[in-house]
Amino acid sequence: MSAPLLIRLFPALLAGFLTTTPAPAQEAGADDGRIVVELNNVSDTDTGACRLTFVAVNRTGTGFDAASWQVGVFDAQGFVQSILVLEFGALAPDRTRIVQFDLPGRACADISRVVVNDVAACRAGGQDALSPVCLDALTPRSRTGIGFDL
Repeated sequence: MSAPLLIRLFPALLAGFLTTTPAPAQEAGADDGRIVVELNNVSDTDTGACRLTFVAVNRTGTGFDAASWQVGVFDAQGFVQSILVLEFGALAPDRTRIVQFDLPGRACADISRVVVNDVAACRAGGQDALSPVCLDALTPRSRTGIGFDL
């Protein structure tokens, strides 16, 4: 490709990069008023655990001192195998937080679904009164073959 042709194509290429759609956990506007928690990645570890990577974005406009959810983990046959708490810690407004959780003794292929069962902690300004917000405003998503929902 000649330099003059590349120079003429550069604005179109740049426009294409600038207009790409953001990832679901980071869409502005569509998730206003929501706490989006995305199961972003899963991988088997050398120790025989399935590592689940979650991305959380707080779009509620409220900063949370602590946010965690109780979830059930289903096996490939649809049976609940464990109940655990996903602790995210503080969730500042409009900030992205990434956390990883390991499920020992379980291969990722043996997990079919993760379901949010309840709020384990939801504090803002030192008060626990916002627990319904942490469940009602929650939007779970998955970018993996493992379902993640309410």
